[in-house]
Amino acid sequence: MEIGIETVLGIVTGIGLSAACGFRIFVPLLIMNLAVLYGRLHPAPGFEWIGSHYATIAFGTATGLEVLAYYIPWLDNILDAIASPVSIIAGTITAASVITDMPPSMKWMVAIIAGGGMAGIIQGATAALRGKSSLFTGGLGNPLVSTLELTGAVFIALLAIIIPLICLVLVVAFAVFVIYRAIRNHFQKMKIA
Repeated sequence: MEIGIETVLGIVTGIGLSAACGFRIFVPLLIMNLAVLYGRLHPAPGFEWIGSHYATIAFGTATGLEVLAYYIPWLDNILDAIASPVSIIAGTITAASVITDMPPSMKWMVAIIAGGGMAGIIQGATAALRGKSSLFTGGLGNPLVSTLELTGAVFIALLAIIIPLICLVLVVAFAVFVIYRAIRNHFQKMKIA
């Protein structure tokens, strides 16, 4: 099977949008919706619903509620527990929705591994950051973390649509950094014990 440039571009865009789902679940979906409505993004067959006006209302409402909820200190930690598996699902769907010209089995494999995996890595890092913020600031630093996550979601989602290759480099570098830090922290804890 030969993979064309549009397929590669779809995979790259999908990984970037999935990474944004790790920061906020509905922000990248709303940005995708608007990009489809304005002709900047073309979803894969079967995902045309992402560009509907009903999806705009649903994603807009969900985005507003999600953003507001993350500014409530006790609720943000509960949302992180729920958001971890949901962000992986959203990352998978987001990636699959922009990958074209690929057999369904292969497309879903790429979407689950690359899209869901990237969303999970980013979500795990943000949940850990919020946990540390709650521990060290009693929750007072969490609105700053929420603002940084929201900014990251918007920036990465827009970058994934406008300049997908640069977005891929940034999110992969961030993921490598997060994994490196997690491994390093694990080995430091083992030395202490």
